[in-house]
Amino acid sequence: MHSTLLDEINQNGYIVLEDFLTAEEVDELYKAGRALCMDAPQANRKVFDTSNHEDAQSKETYFLESGDKVRYFFENGSVGDKGELLVDPMVALNKVGHALHVENPVFNKISFCNRVKEICWQLNFNRPAICQSMYIYKNPKVGGEVIPHQDSWYLHTEPNSAIGFWFALEDCTLQNGCLQFIKGSHKSGVHRRYIRNPDKNSQDLMIYDRAAPIYPHSSFTPIQCSKGTCIVIHGNVVHKSDSNRSPKSRHAYTFHVIETENNVKYSEDNWLQPPKDKPFPVLFERKN
Repeated sequence: MHSTLLDEINQNGYIVLEDFLTAEEVDELYKAGRALCMDAPQANRKVFDTSNHEDAQSKETYFLESGDKVRYFFENGSVGDKGELLVDPMVALNKVGHALHVENPVFNKISFCNRVKEICWQLNFNRPAICQSMYIYKNPKVGGEVIPHQDSWYLHTEPNSAIGFWFALEDCTLQNGCLQFIKGSHKSGVHRRYIRNPDKNSQDLMIYDRAAPIYPHSSFTPIQCSKGTCIVIHGNVVHKSDSNRSPKSRHAYTFHVIETENNVKYSEDNWLQPPKDKPFPVLFERKN
């Protein structure tokens, strides 16, 4: 068993683990995600959109300072000019992040469960820590696309160590925006970085250091999967999800793990920085 997960992620850049969550766990996470819809702020609603470069997260501390908090990001088109909600609250959110794994007991329980630790162990982590988590809604008809990217653009370590855990809480199809990967693309290094802007006079708090790479549509392999599936994602594998054109939502819970030992350095120019008094929570420490 030990070599197989490592072999698979080294070869493809991702691993698909069906029936990773029990039906009860899926239900519990899904209900917790629905509950977040009702907790969302009534004022100062922020929109999240990866396809729009003029988006708020590059300019707003609300996003930048969300690493140790639970913050709410709305779908494009769900909020009016005066901040009023244009849709049902249950389909208004794009995502909630980025500290659900710490602040919410339901997400905490899954994030730190033994099955997750076992995967990190088999992937040869020595002292893995969870750096951020998100609940993603991908609402029917309006769930926005997520542009092709590598997670290492956002969660860069030297050397690269980021791994994503992505849990399907509903069946994922081509129609509702399942994940799609370019197999083996993790072997080609990090293609760009999303960094804190060194220009302190700029309105943009965050910038990309290079133009977006062009990835051929035909290179992507869609992963249609049933709810309860866990997809383990190498930090350098190129992946995306198309917008949801179907009448069915595609809820998912995801978090990212990085190595914190063996001289692995978490980049100081990443958007997400842990507060001095709140380091990233550690899953385990491997004793030699």
